Amino acid sequence: MIIVNTETIANKNITKALGLVRGNTIQAKHLGRDIGAGLKTLVGGEITGYTEMLTEAREIALERMIKEATSLGANAIINVRFSTSQVMQGAAEILAYGTAVIVE
Repeated sequence: MIIVNTETIANKNITKALGLVRGNTIQAKHLGRDIGAGLKTLVGGEITGYTEMLTEAREIALERMIKEATSLGANAIINVRFSTSQVMQGAAEILAYGTAVIVE
């Protein structure tokens, strides 16, 4: 599966657009991460617990988007984007979306 964040794929011809595909997940904060994050805000720097959580969430959303594109018969996804939103206190949604296509 070819995945790009552009409208075209170099040296490939898009023969058919199959439509929007997406994948998402909602991740909640873990009490242990919250305590560590609270302490980290006092001294500054990266909050690695949250970085790891969001990295994992992006991978899950990406895998779900690929699964949907595969079920449509796509061999590529163009215009891939990620979005995030807070759905409730302490929980965020990660959404991956793009256009499933067939390329030659």
